[in-house]
Amino acid sequence: MTIHTSDPFATPDERRSPVRRLRGRLPAPVTLWTAGEGGGRAGLTVSSVLVVAGDPGRVLGIVDPESDLWAAAEASGRFALVRLASDEQRLADVFAGVVPTPGGPFTLGSWRSTGYGPVPDGDTVTWAGCTVDTSRPLGWGLLVEASIDEICFGVAETALGYFRGRYQRIPS
Repeated sequence: MTIHTSDPFATPDERRSPVRRLRGRLPAPVTLWTAGEGGGRAGLTVSSVLVVAGDPGRVLGIVDPESDLWAAAEASGRFALVRLASDEQRLADVFAGVVPTPGGPFTLGSWRSTGYGPVPDGDTVTWAGCTVDTSRPLGWGLLVEASIDEICFGVAETALGYFRGRYQRIPS
């Protein structure tokens, strides 16, 4: 058995896309976008997010146009954006589809319904209720522009970030 200090199956740097390498060197927030109700609930981990000040505030994000999240958000015209805390890496992985969850992702923890989508239950959760304004293809994804209708601030001490292919703890 050999122990590697790096991923022996990773694509060498010289064969990776320079754009993806640049994106990986920019710290990104880790958020969860959810939409729908009951059996139509869907969610997706989204790190390509920008919050823009204004009246109303706006959110820009890149999502997978073929995702269940986009189908639910497009149908309802709304979604919830949840800022994940540093101890929610598993939740991020589950909704990114990289970790299997028997019974579906909403079986992980407890959830409460909002008019925008389900959000994790508890007083540590920071989330925003958003209304979809427009969307258009951008790169390999879909640029979603939304207005922020409602914001609820939780008491979580740290946020979850992503940098150089790894989760990072970001002090709040």
